[in-house]
Amino acid sequence: MFEFVRAHTKKFFWLFVPLVILSFIVVGIQGYDRIGDTANDAVAKVDGQKVTRAEWDAEHRRQIEQARARMPGLDPKFFDAPEVRRETLDQLVRDRVLFAAAARAHLSASDERLMRELTSIPQLAALKRPDGSFDVAAYKVMVESQGRSTESFEAALRQEISLRQVTAGIADTGLPAGAAGRIALDALLQQREVQVLRFDSKEQMAGLVPTEAELAAYHKAHENEFRTTEQARIEYVVLDAKALEAGVVAPESSLREFYEANGPRFTVAEERQASHILVTAPKDAPSDQRAKAKTKAEQLLEQARKNPAAFAELARKSSEDTLSAPQGGDLGFSLKGKGAFAARSMEDAIFAMKVGEISNLVESEFGYHVIKLDAVRGGQKKPFEAVRGEIEAELKKQLAAKEFATAAEQFGNIVNAQSDSLAPAAGKLKLTVQTATVQRVPAPGATGPLASAKLLEAVFASDTLKNKLNTEAVEVGTNQLAAARVVEHLPSRVQPLAEVQAQVRERVIAEQAAAKARKAGLTRLTELQKADSTAGLPPLVTLSRGNPQGQPREVVDAVLRADASKLPQWVGVDLGNAGYALARVAAVKPPLAGSTEMVQLLPRVSQAWAAAEAQAYYKALERRFKASVDAAAVAGAASAPVSN
Repeated sequence: MFEFVRAHTKKFFWLFVPLVILSFIVVGIQGYDRIGDTANDAVAKVDGQKVTRAEWDAEHRRQIEQARARMPGLDPKFFDAPEVRRETLDQLVRDRVLFAAAARAHLSASDERLMRELTSIPQLAALKRPDGSFDVAAYKVMVESQGRSTESFEAALRQEISLRQVTAGIADTGLPAGAAGRIALDALLQQREVQVLRFDSKEQMAGLVPTEAELAAYHKAHENEFRTTEQARIEYVVLDAKALEAGVVAPESSLREFYEANGPRFTVAEERQASHILVTAPKDAPSDQRAKAKTKAEQLLEQARKNPAAFAELARKSSEDTLSAPQGGDLGFSLKGKGAFAARSMEDAIFAMKVGEISNLVESEFGYHVIKLDAVRGGQKKPFEAVRGEIEAELKKQLAAKEFATAAEQFGNIVNAQSDSLAPAAGKLKLTVQTATVQRVPAPGATGPLASAKLLEAVFASDTLKNKLNTEAVEVGTNQLAAARVVEHLPSRVQPLAEVQAQVRERVIAEQAAAKARKAGLTRLTELQKADSTAGLPPLVTLSRGNPQGQPREVVDAVLRADASKLPQWVGVDLGNAGYALARVAAVKPPLAGSTEMVQLLPRVSQAWAAAEAQAYYKALERRFKASVDAAAVAGAASAPVSN
């Protein structure tokens, strides 16, 4: 659960060297040192141990990879949203808290529990053989096909089991689905017979004409509601390595050189399918027992060679391997060097044989094996044309990265040297000058450079606003720089009444109409209460939270909160600018204990109660292990995308 992305491998080294050099040029050695140090900055602490920004970024990348595997079409920029990154950090902190609790309580997962968990995973459950045994070889291939070893996979699963045990004692003991559950559901399922009379404020608007003094008073009292957000109209240009790829041409000779130099990469791994007959003879068995086993194996070898076509039948009758014997000794397809075989001697023999060949006796720590090679697949190198597109895309990316390093230096120099316009940089590097209106924080749904807090901070810097000069080149994404210039600064201000008079008049009329509706409703409520009359009230309706009968939430809440010990009960409900409502509660219908709804919802009440208790327990663990998040550090890291 706590696997973190390791350092970049060598093949990325030369892509980033030019960018490192550029960073030294732009910010200086000391500035670069400070940037590098931020990877080890603590963004959170748990049990005295810090969670670094590098660990946070690594976990976020891991979750991105998992999400992309499930939903390949998902926009990568989605993962750069601050709230998505914060969710990753919160989960990382939660895992650390549970890990600390599990370690303190010495919780672990036994081999038996691990096996139960493994076989409960649908993909792995399918690997069970008809006799109930587990196909270990197929399991290894499945896990390794995902780029993981079985050891790391099982270690991660053991850790996950341990963490689940921390809260399992609370989460698995929810509120019993009995009387307490029925009481909890009463507020949701209880029905009440009511008559509701509405006084709609819209019906009171006719003839309302606010005075100028009333408009001015409202505007003054609510002036912050008419305050504009500070904005800046900007021009900006973006230098993007991905955009450079479109203009990069990878020579045909380079494509073929890459193909020849990376032969193993384009070669389909060879797999071999073999069957075997085992005569067991543990290595620590007495010599006479091993001798008898060897004699028996030699006899079986002789039979197999006399009739190779009957090898499978011979294996079913004579092999002492309980897993493979029912399948005629079939061991399935396996890759070399992946540990799919019980003994290295078996693998060596299988990968030295020809299809159809039956081996000499192969000795292992388990006994003696008679092996037959059934099939070979793979091992062929993919033709150049089949992988040409893949090679071209990779080389173009590499060439674009090199071009980007050179272009980035030019870009930074030009926007600084000719700081009163972005046109020179755009012309030199064939970029497009774009325009936008921005605020100090990224707008909801903003993407690309306009979602970069770093760029917006540079735009709203006092010098940039005052002198209308270019910002410096700002990194707004992986291999992506941007610079902007303020064309017009629009400070925050209170809009005068003349600009918003129509809006103010609409609000004042709404308030006055609501006041008239409220007055009419209260008057009518008083009259009906005194006379205990239902004159003018609409017919009875039966409402509940699940069936509000078209009534506003405020009315439903008020009706169900009303004291039902003495009926009828009168209720008045202020609906704000929507008006007023009065209700007469005539009868109460409690939910039936055996109703379909009650039966269906009782287990959910128990689950919800257990979840709430588990969350409360986790919060107690947070306090116990002094879990904390550094808000300032998180805010500083929030604009750093890691999805590309």
